[in-house]
Amino acid sequence: MRLKLRDYSFLIIVVLISMHSYAQNRFTGTVTNTNKKALQKVSVLDSSGNTLATTNSKGVFTFTADKSKIRIIFYLDNYELQEQEIQSGNNITIVLESFSEELSEVEIKAKKRKAFELKRLKDVEGTAIYAGKKTEVVLVTQSSANLATNNARQLYNQVAGLNIFENDDAGLQLNVGGRGLDPNRTSNFNTRQNGYDISADVLGYPESYYTPATEGVQEIQVIRGAASLQYGTQFGGLINFIMKKPNPNKSLEIVSRSTLGSFNLFTNFTSVGGTSEKLSYYAYYNYKQGDGFRPNSGFSSKNVFAHLGYQISDQSKIEGEVTYLTYLAQQAGGLTDRMFAENPFQSNRERNWFSVDWFLYNLKFTHDFSTNTKLTFNFFGLNASRDAIGFRNRRVDLADDLQARELLSSDFNNFGFEARFLDRYTVLGKKATYLIGAKYYNASNTSFQGPGTDGSDANFSSAIDQFPNFTFQSNFENPNENIAVFGENILYLNDKFSITPGFRFEHIVTGSNGFRRRVNTDAAGNPIGTVEESDNLTKERSFVLLGLGLSYKPNDALEIYGNVSQNYRSITFSDVNIVNPSNAIDPNLEDETGFTIDFGARGNLNRFVSYDLSGFALFYNNRIGDFTTTIPPLNTVGQLRTNVGEARILGIESLIDVNLKKVFNLSNDYSLNTFINTSFINSEYTASRENNIQGNKVEFVPDLNLKTGLKFGYKDFTTSVQYSYLSEQFNDANNSATPDNSNAVRGPIPAYGILDLSASYSYKFLRLEVGVNNALDEVYFTRRATGYPGPGIIPSAPRNWYTTLQFKF
Repeated sequence: MRLKLRDYSFLIIVVLISMHSYAQNRFTGTVTNTNKKALQKVSVLDSSGNTLATTNSKGVFTFTADKSKIRIIFYLDNYELQEQEIQSGNNITIVLESFSEELSEVEIKAKKRKAFELKRLKDVEGTAIYAGKKTEVVLVTQSSANLATNNARQLYNQVAGLNIFENDDAGLQLNVGGRGLDPNRTSNFNTRQNGYDISADVLGYPESYYTPATEGVQEIQVIRGAASLQYGTQFGGLINFIMKKPNPNKSLEIVSRSTLGSFNLFTNFTSVGGTSEKLSYYAYYNYKQGDGFRPNSGFSSKNVFAHLGYQISDQSKIEGEVTYLTYLAQQAGGLTDRMFAENPFQSNRERNWFSVDWFLYNLKFTHDFSTNTKLTFNFFGLNASRDAIGFRNRRVDLADDLQARELLSSDFNNFGFEARFLDRYTVLGKKATYLIGAKYYNASNTSFQGPGTDGSDANFSSAIDQFPNFTFQSNFENPNENIAVFGENILYLNDKFSITPGFRFEHIVTGSNGFRRRVNTDAAGNPIGTVEESDNLTKERSFVLLGLGLSYKPNDALEIYGNVSQNYRSITFSDVNIVNPSNAIDPNLEDETGFTIDFGARGNLNRFVSYDLSGFALFYNNRIGDFTTTIPPLNTVGQLRTNVGEARILGIESLIDVNLKKVFNLSNDYSLNTFINTSFINSEYTASRENNIQGNKVEFVPDLNLKTGLKFGYKDFTTSVQYSYLSEQFNDANNSATPDNSNAVRGPIPAYGILDLSASYSYKFLRLEVGVNNALDEVYFTRRATGYPGPGIIPSAPRNWYTTLQFKF
């Protein structure tokens, strides 16, 4: 439902109220080493492990609390933990001692071990508000995942309910969905890196061809659908990659990781970083190559990331970042069900290639007017392209005709800025925090579809002059512009209960200028007619999304939270522009609308059990999906991409992580954890304009999604085992139970279960990691692709191994 801004003027006025008094106790101090040198980036934590403050370049920390006396912990890598009770109003000095040369690696590791691999965001982090929202933060540096290949099944093992396409054994692309959202290139999440957009086009083409090298990532923030108010309109929410930071207390730190694995996999990740007075830097180079687990699936990838920061003053900082990714991958094509049963790792496509060229840039300014008032300004942009060429006949079992290949080529050029202002204040004697922000986004994209060369190499040149009667052709320009204003306000009714209303105003202008053409041929391949459509369209819309979050924290071990937020997804230009041999596009396609509800309880029981038990409801209007019908002008049976109908998705998600070290009363030499992550979902189309759809299950929704594991550590050795299970799911609204024998685009995705094993050992500056993924050698697939890299079934990797050697100086 679209709502007008004037109807909610009172709510917006409440959100914008600012009163700059803050009646709490103030704590301040300085942290140094034994040589009296100021230590920056020291984490100041409360007894529950929550971050209260971080020291600045002069080693100074400041925070406020309700109590006049509080026990806090000071933490910094390579320094002894220090716990101390401090009194408000006193300016104290804390001296941290570095680990001595005599201190063993075992003792250092024991002091630094964390109880759990997942944490949750505080009510306020920087200039963002997360109160009452479902948040999960993957601590990548604590993970046992295969980081060299960005193994998403392992990396996101404690994020409830995620559905992952597992067809990329190198981790070149992230394909994550959940709650009935298509996982393809994570297009239903807003994907960001250090808070700025990294997808091709946030509105017109929100697919992520670039995924940061996990070895350079510190943590991954996952905020579900209610995050739309701050980060966009999408149903999925946010995935934000927080990159590793420069070491604040060393001028030079070098890390080098090399990995060997199955199918001639080789990767190298080398990073440098450090801080010299006010200047800080961090950069890495990541190289990957391999043959892939099927014929015709080799790849090579190069990724560079660079961060430079300058601390202008204690209150102001400016940071710049650039990212460049280029990779080339051969695509083995899709399989029919019969081909998959005969040999799941065969390929009858030798001329299919895919290439990505991605350049991101960002400039960020941060200013703290006071401890309560903060401003951030991000300017960001993207210049990128993606190209695919190959033989993409919907008859998957047909041999390549060795004629002109289909070429799909897109260029993405966008830029924008986002400003955020956050202030803590009091109203009627109660503390509160408001956030107000604005975003401007401008994109100019082009896409070409038509004949490519008839060779077998990775040549992405157009051959339209040579093959003017090629069957599928299109050429479009797709400009779009977006202006958004958003705000949220945490109102604390007392020390335990808070309410967070919010809004997002969107003004969107999208364009589609160009043509699409289909040349029909007879049985001999001779042209017999051409169907052509031209577009010169501009679509403009403005609307308001509203949301509300609630949080009740009766004690440190329990939080009861809930939220509701409206969602919106505009039609993408891939929905309407590309002529697909496997499906057709409804010319009357409309934007999707709906809303998401979350309600749950979470907490940490004395560092013994970390838990999050929640239920959710997601309601779609005009849900876009694939429907089997008769398609003109040839009246052939195929897939129509249309607004299938209204859908309801209900689910229960839970994560329980138990620190067994406390159960067995083990010493600090040991760590022992077990977790179980479950998602039970019921989905249904509640209404549809099409026949035989109402009552069907929604696509990409397994009834059961389970991940469980055990992690054991002794001194410098750690090992883990993980089992993942997903029940059967469908990829079309018809719930096709019998797959098509020729193209395999529609049909069920059978249930599968995967076992992963990993281990690591550290010695001084060396670290060795080994693992076996899919240890039971399960033969399975997670995807039936309608286009590249198919069409057809895209198999997942068989049993494979890896070993990584790391040097850190």
